Amino acid sequence: MIGELTKEEVNRKLLHILVVILPVGIFYCPVLFDISRNFMFWGIFALLIISLLIEFFRLKTAFCSKWFSIFFSQMLRDEEKERLTGATYVFGGSALCSLISIHSEIAAVAAFISFTLFILGDAAAAIVGKAIGRMKIGNKTLEGAAGCFLVCVILLSSLFSLFPYLIIIWGGQFSLFEIIIISASVSSLELFPIKFGRFVLNDNLYVAPLSSIIIMMFH
Repeated sequence: MIGELTKEEVNRKLLHILVVILPVGIFYCPVLFDISRNFMFWGIFALLIISLLIEFFRLKTAFCSKWFSIFFSQMLRDEEKERLTGATYVFGGSALCSLISIHSEIAAVAAFISFTLFILGDAAAAIVGKAIGRMKIGNKTLEGAAGCFLVCVILLSSLFSLFPYLIIIWGGQFSLFEIIIISASVSSLELFPIKFGRFVLNDNLYVAPLSSIIIMMFH
């Protein structure tokens, strides 16, 4: 264990990274397999409904709770044992990004970029924050936010340019201004939670959709 970073948290974030298949599917399935973005939205929405049903039976029936715990108990944080898991919020955020992607091809690119950056940036923020984080802001750290920002910059400045169709639809490489604005948007939304009184909205639900809108505003 390094700092507050545990093996369970690392495993959780490694599993979280696998969720990148969702933004890849949202953007590339319509491009490669000639299906509509509306169809993709309803497919993602169906996954959200299935996840909500699993959560309902897990929380309401002892039998389902027992079986769920056998497979996923080590991945759950303490607060998730009695409420919705982060995975369900991820499906919610995915459904919102898929809905945004219906608007236009630029919107689809923005949704893909923001969702992918959030998944990988959030993982970096959690690992860096728990390993070396000292400057706390609520439950997050400035070091974690810096890790998120750096991952976003690297992806936007180099790796995303290798993705087929992405740069073509976007209209060229990302400018330095776009890289800074997009990276700052994702890392800031990840760092500062949205609150309604005492209720804190899960960042898996809103960071990627809001980032998508910001990206479209500055494009």
